[in-house]
Amino acid sequence: MKHIAIGENHLYSKAYNKGAKFVGRGVIVYVLKDLKARLLQKSHPEKQMINRIGLTVSKKLGHAVVRSRVKRILREGLRQTEKTHNIKKGYLIVLVARQSCIDLKSTDIAKDIEKAFYKLNLIDNSISI
Repeated sequence: MKHIAIGENHLYSKAYNKGAKFVGRGVIVYVLKDLKARLLQKSHPEKQMINRIGLTVSKKLGHAVVRSRVKRILREGLRQTEKTHNIKKGYLIVLVARQSCIDLKSTDIAKDIEKAFYKLNLIDNSISI
């Protein structure tokens, strides 16, 4: 399933200021409880809770081709983590790319995201996949 993007700038600011933070080798992860999660659940076709995802890649990392590649790597790393672990729903998750992210592969980013989710208590251990 395609991820639902965080569309409003104020939600990014909220996640940065009030959310829990994990700094990894290639990515910084911010997590904040989504107050609109129940409303989004009602409008979801399958009536499931969802996470809203935000990607931040600065122009300092490089030109458009590099930034697009980094965003693809971040999405794939998140997809791999969601495939192997049961992630809790109803959160705003912001992934911020770091300079070292340019040289990393999606598996390295997936390990960073997995470690971040463990530290931020986003991986639900009660249900195994």
